[in-house]
Amino acid sequence: MQAPRRFPSVRKVGLLSALYFAQGLPFGFQASALSLYLTSVGVSLDKVGLSRALALPWLLKVLWAPLVDRVGSTRFGRRKSWIVPMQSLLALTCVFAAFVPPQTHLTWLLAAVLVMNLFAATQDIAVDAFAIDLLSPEELGAGNAAQVVGYKIGMLTGGGLLVAWSATIGWKGLFFAMAGLCLGAMALVLPVKETGGASPPSPAPSGGVSWAEFPSRVKLVLAQPGASWLLVAVGTYKIGEALADAMFGPCLVREFHFETETVALWLGSFGMVGSILGSLTGGLLASRGSLVRAVGVAAVLRSLPLFLQWAIAARLIEANATSVIGVTVAEHFFGGILTTAMFALMMSKVDRRIGATHYAVLASVEVLGKAPSGLLSGFLVQGFGFATVFLGAALVSIAFIALLGPLSRRGGSSAAPAE
Repeated sequence: MQAPRRFPSVRKVGLLSALYFAQGLPFGFQASALSLYLTSVGVSLDKVGLSRALALPWLLKVLWAPLVDRVGSTRFGRRKSWIVPMQSLLALTCVFAAFVPPQTHLTWLLAAVLVMNLFAATQDIAVDAFAIDLLSPEELGAGNAAQVVGYKIGMLTGGGLLVAWSATIGWKGLFFAMAGLCLGAMALVLPVKETGGASPPSPAPSGGVSWAEFPSRVKLVLAQPGASWLLVAVGTYKIGEALADAMFGPCLVREFHFETETVALWLGSFGMVGSILGSLTGGLLASRGSLVRAVGVAAVLRSLPLFLQWAIAARLIEANATSVIGVTVAEHFFGGILTTAMFALMMSKVDRRIGATHYAVLASVEVLGKAPSGLLSGFLVQGFGFATVFLGAALVSIAFIALLGPLSRRGGSSAAPAE
């Protein structure tokens, strides 16, 4: 019988939100502010696009996730042993970046951003595992809402608010502010005493499994009922959305001749508000029943604005401020619901004794699944046109729903066993 969902305490929500917020700061700066700065100083567009490779640690973090699982002090805290040093190093790197003049030392700035992402991604491994330890299975819906919303607000702050404020506080002030926010999150986690959550006691010194047990433990996890279907679902649920998101802005600029700044406002600001509200709603939905059902409902709702994007591109709906903002808010709102529900489902399946590694595997599959569609979107538009690509994105999103039946029948909403 499925346990009733409940909301985690304010302390848990606040702590997780702050930690994920700190991780979103450098990624938001790299993804939004840095690309705009590089464009403004005349860096070619192909190199601006390649600057996204600075986020590579987020994809590769699964390679060192087993180390995060195995190494740590049970006295200080198995997860805090990584979170606190990574927060400190992230803050120090921000301070270093503050003294790098980008006009003359751009390479050093790019290197600093890469290192920021390395520390943030490594911290993310430990924070994900910390969240798995901290949250009971019935708290995963609201807990993951705190995760997603905190991270998105961090991205918005690092990529938008602090950049706008830099007109007053300057380049150094921007990075000093980022460092201060990181240290603030670290201060919140320092007094926390880890209890190990629902994980059973283990003879291994680190509180996890031994190195000898690790391979067999991973094989056991992957052999669980529904494990393969979960990997397929995690790797495909964002394909259509990522494809549409990559090309909706260019479509509005090239096909309908809207100003770039206007499109950036519509898709960025209104889209982010819709996404945050959707993530909060997703937490409520995932707290009220089956997580697979929550993913299914969100996936159906998410497909509707994707079809409306196709209708705009096909000129079946007039492209104006009302239609574009409405579709954008709806797409990000329902996408936010889906993301939170899927993350809660992923976390519900994690073996808590190897939580850092198991969740990092699922998170890397999620990134790998959605990345190619965005990278190939421009080539697809050149070959088939905007309208056809948007229709394909909507149909792929609908097709994903077919995976949820077998996933549900094979235990997709139940937690992975701890023994």
